[in-house]
Amino acid sequence: MTTDKSVKQVGLTLTVRLIRSFQHRNIKPIVLQNVSGTLTAREFMRLIDKEIEVKPGIPPPVRKYKYDTLKILHTAHGFKSNNSVINFEDDEKLILKEDVIIANSGVGHETELSYFKLEDYQAYKSDPVTTW
Repeated sequence: MTTDKSVKQVGLTLTVRLIRSFQHRNIKPIVLQNVSGTLTAREFMRLIDKEIEVKPGIPPPVRKYKYDTLKILHTAHGFKSNNSVINFEDDEKLILKEDVIIANSGVGHETELSYFKLEDYQAYKSDPVTTW
């Protein structure tokens, strides 16, 4: 996690994976550019929600879903999980706390995040079965 306030905190390019269904691998990635690293996770989620409303190509079931949690999937030049849906490791560290600035939570340029409903994630984590 970075806590150095001198680090450039504007102009981040972030990929957000909208996870509508873990079991069915219903995932829609969107790219957000010029995101400020000084946003709190709550403010960033509102920004994503607004982007979902206007971005073309997002199907209605994904667009209308009520997402409530952000988790870092991986950072640029960092490790990637073997799980194609979401990584189960380090929830305490990688799930963003709503009132913490995203840069202080480890989000940097070219970070990939998952945006999902926490209740769905917990159910999938207890029984990680995917269906086709």
